[in-house]
Amino acid sequence: MRFNRVTAEVIERLKRIVGEDYVITSPEELEKYSIDEIEERYRHLPEVVVKPRTPEEIAAIMKLANEYRIPVTPRGAGTGLSGGAVPAHGGIVLSLERMNEILEIDPDNMMVTVEPGVVLADMMRAVEARGLFYPVDVSTLESCHVGGNVAENAGGARAVKYGITGHWVYGLEMVTPTGEIVHLGGKRIKDATGYNLVQLVVGSEGTLGIITKITFRLTVKPKYVLDLLIPFDSLENAVTQVLGLLREESSLSAIEFMDSLSIKAAERYLKLTLPYDDSEAHLLIQVDGMEEEGIWQAAERVYERLTAAGAKEVFVADNRLTREKLWRARRNIAEALKALNNYVSVEDIVVPRSKIPEIARRLRELSQIHDLEVPLYGHIGDGNLHPTPVSGDRDEETWIRDLEAFLSDMFKAVKELGGNITAEHGVGIKRRKYLHLCVEPAEIELMKAIKRAWDPNGILNPGKIFPVEGTC
Repeated sequence: MRFNRVTAEVIERLKRIVGEDYVITSPEELEKYSIDEIEERYRHLPEVVVKPRTPEEIAAIMKLANEYRIPVTPRGAGTGLSGGAVPAHGGIVLSLERMNEILEIDPDNMMVTVEPGVVLADMMRAVEARGLFYPVDVSTLESCHVGGNVAENAGGARAVKYGITGHWVYGLEMVTPTGEIVHLGGKRIKDATGYNLVQLVVGSEGTLGIITKITFRLTVKPKYVLDLLIPFDSLENAVTQVLGLLREESSLSAIEFMDSLSIKAAERYLKLTLPYDDSEAHLLIQVDGMEEEGIWQAAERVYERLTAAGAKEVFVADNRLTREKLWRARRNIAEALKALNNYVSVEDIVVPRSKIPEIARRLRELSQIHDLEVPLYGHIGDGNLHPTPVSGDRDEETWIRDLEAFLSDMFKAVKELGGNITAEHGVGIKRRKYLHLCVEPAEIELMKAIKRAWDPNGILNPGKIFPVEGTC
């Protein structure tokens, strides 16, 4: 498939659609939109950046792009980790940063409707001010946009109890790849009318449409929250204990895991110290609920179980400052590893929870076989780990070669254990070459058929999930 370049005529027509101030062509500005949080080697410059304000403007842009057969890459805050916002084939980057209003908080239906450029933390604070709660708290909540969360079906720490983004999306307004404005779902809790197109768009990585409004379901905010930090001398013992906890405790909202390499990196980066930082692994467990006594009783049961199983201590964070310190360390591990190493690759594997101890063991074996240091952390309560190989003293060419060999073996091990290559970061351009290792050919063909039906010219976010047809 061949795409066309952005011409001076196209740029003039874009200016007539959104206004001259919102069409960006200067090389310095284009550079800012050439990459997300993926590795530098995936950088690709757009030919123009457009910043629409309304669905009608987006529809007009898509019709223009189809007319000239120019690729369009939707973009939110650029906090993704798969290259989903990278304009892999040049063309137009369509930035949604101006579409940033909270449109309605509806307490009666317990719903909130927002534009895609709203920052997640801002939405969370706004609904909490009305006595409601949106529980999906991804690590980048202070900077990521909710539209990107929906496009990637973001997860976060509290997925073990509250699920992931897709569980809370009930309505979407979007512009199709061919430029039609459509409304999917709504404020209905139950709806069995035809195909569930809302959930098809969730997690489609901006390849099936450009989201312009989102209606999220909300819930009641828990009154009491405790965080527990539990160090272990044995990584294997730490991850094994999680399975028993999940069978016994319904009040656990998060179970996070950090190995010693991850903890030390976060400490160096943030200039802080965590208790027992010489331990091989830490669990960070959150307990929440509506009754204070019940939360403390649950914490006591966690304490008794884990200390009997070999935990060195159980530290209770029951005030805001202590809790923020613990979560700041956990949320900044990826940034710490990036800052402290020349090259890193933040991965996002998922396996059935019962296979967590086995995948942790295999990852250690593979790191030794490939002579790679692989810090390990993640959302262990829902089977989602973030192995993050780091380069050491390798040059870039050697790093890429060794990394690809490690990833290939890692994804094969994940497949053997019933897992998959990504849980919350998406395939993007980063993982598309490994898709066939875990996903059956027939399933890939079904996805491609949907893409062709919705986007006949193949112009919307091309090269994401699988290559553009006719290219490698």
